[in-house]
Amino acid sequence: MLHEKTIKRHRKKRSLLKKKKNQTDFTLVAIVVILIVFGIIMIYSSSYYYSIDMYNDSTHYLKKQIVWGVLGIVVMMIVSRIDFHIFNRFALLIYIMSLGFLVLVLLVGKEIKGAKRWLIIGPVNFQPSEFAKLMIIIVIAYVASKMVSHLDKYRLMMFILFIIGIPTALVGATNMSTAIVVFAIGVAILFVAVPKVYKLMLITALPGAVGGVLGILLAGYRADRVKIWLEGPWTDPLGKGYQTIQSLYAIGTGGLFGTGLGQSMQKRGFIPEAHNDIIFSIVCEELGLFGALALIILFILLIWRCMVIASNCSDLNSLLIVVGVMAQIGLQVIINIAVVTNSIPATGMPLPFISYGGSSLLFLMVEIGMVLGIARRSKISKAG
Repeated sequence: MLHEKTIKRHRKKRSLLKKKKNQTDFTLVAIVVILIVFGIIMIYSSSYYYSIDMYNDSTHYLKKQIVWGVLGIVVMMIVSRIDFHIFNRFALLIYIMSLGFLVLVLLVGKEIKGAKRWLIIGPVNFQPSEFAKLMIIIVIAYVASKMVSHLDKYRLMMFILFIIGIPTALVGATNMSTAIVVFAIGVAILFVAVPKVYKLMLITALPGAVGGVLGILLAGYRADRVKIWLEGPWTDPLGKGYQTIQSLYAIGTGGLFGTGLGQSMQKRGFIPEAHNDIIFSIVCEELGLFGALALIILFILLIWRCMVIASNCSDLNSLLIVVGVMAQIGLQVIINIAVVTNSIPATGMPLPFISYGGSSLLFLMVEIGMVLGIARRSKISKAG
């Protein structure tokens, strides 16, 4: 009788553990949804006057971002139900598709403000560079996990660097900051896969650094941005330093508590297209230091939750995917805020979940969906 009770108890325990293992990580979902809602609110606030001037509709960008936000959440939940190992089967195809899109954008891409970064697919403007970030995460995580025991070999490390380098170079032809992120994602994944060979990684990463420097020097406008940053934006207040100056004015005006939601002055024609990459300055102006810190804390919580999931992954491949997602989000947040505060030279980098843009948000949600799927199949589900 006692034996039967023990068996029943163990069966019940296994059933509960199995049920928990398939639960969604609602903490991560909540953080992401809060970020998206916060972004939608700030996009509406920062684009209000610009939308009226361009489309005679103050809600133009608001409505579009709501559609992308809802679609992104749906995609996230769908992807979270898919075993990410399926993507590994198509890793080569995903890599070739990404390179194809990147070449196409150079040949027939839509040029905006002197840069070809968009492909027009029907009514949608698609940024292949966003797909390249997702591709690097999937491909390098898969390759590194398969070859982890041989990654201390120089030739193999150079081969993987070559795999990373081709899309990096193609992205860098039109967007240096995004190319840096693509390259850094790959390096971060490799470093976690084999942290003991950091010296070898530094040697193999050297060509990437050289390529970055050449990319800056060969493109005159990039060199000008570096010069303006070194000398100070006020040396060219009506030219390349204008946006940085207006951004700093917005941050300074906000003070501790801000001017109030919707009360920004800099968005009224002083900062062009404030709903895009420079949106953090409007957050600072309207919500002040406390609002900016609250947003940064949300990003820290997001990274922390990903770290918890990564530490409980059941295999190296899933761990490296989570690391890649963390690297992308963390780098984009750091670069965006650094540009807005004039800590680094001006460059185009959207603030994840906050800046306006469908391609950026949608691919981010695919990545978060993969992380959620990994969490559902890992030990973290048992911990709640």
